[in-house]
Amino acid sequence: MKKDHRPYFVKKLYLDFQEFYVKHFLEPQFESLGTGFTFIKPWNVEIFGSPILLGDHANVIATSDKKIRLTIWSDSDEKGAIKIGNCCLLCPGVRISSAEEIVVGDNCMIANGTYITDSDWHGIYNRVVPIGNTGKVTLEENVWVGDSSIICKGVTISKNSIIGAGSVVVNDIPPNSIAVGNPAVVVKKLDEEKEFTTRSHWYADPKALSKEIDMIDRDMLKNNTLLEWIKTLIIPKKGN
Repeated sequence: MKKDHRPYFVKKLYLDFQEFYVKHFLEPQFESLGTGFTFIKPWNVEIFGSPILLGDHANVIATSDKKIRLTIWSDSDEKGAIKIGNCCLLCPGVRISSAEEIVVGDNCMIANGTYITDSDWHGIYNRVVPIGNTGKVTLEENVWVGDSSIICKGVTISKNSIIGAGSVVVNDIPPNSIAVGNPAVVVKKLDEEKEFTTRSHWYADPKALSKEIDMIDRDMLKNNTLLEWIKTLIIPKKGN
């Protein structure tokens, strides 16, 4: 698709339906779901187990070929939890699996295909009994996890740190660091004197932000008509 041919009202109806889907089908599966969320294609989000908590102003983007899966499976009713803070971004293909506890702080960004787990899921020698060794995983505030990374059990990634694409994190990462590789090691330190602009800053005035995005949609789609949109669906041309 070279451009969005939908008229504004069609896109608005689609966005309203996505919000309805989240409230009707997904919200009951969360222990807590914050306000101001944005889910893209929420029918590709799978929730299993409890408690799973997602904070305010979450951005959750899923696709049919890369579903988002938040899963709790534990051998104890008192273990297993996924707690995701405010203003976090979950991209397509993210999987978070907990048998102990996984905590994601505010303003974290988790890129496409990332896997976060707090368990081995089988014993090293006894591979019949599930779960295996576990250890709490913590992503502190404003952590950015790159594409297709794996975060393993017992790890803490401290605030503001960045995990490079494809990394496997098996040890703690200190604050204000860039870590890459398998296993991930720190390759650079961030300048702690510089101020970070976080997703919380973006959501400082949610109503104004929503209005701005709506105005952009109106402007981008203002010349689109229902008939022309239908034509692009039924008889697509190279220029479409």
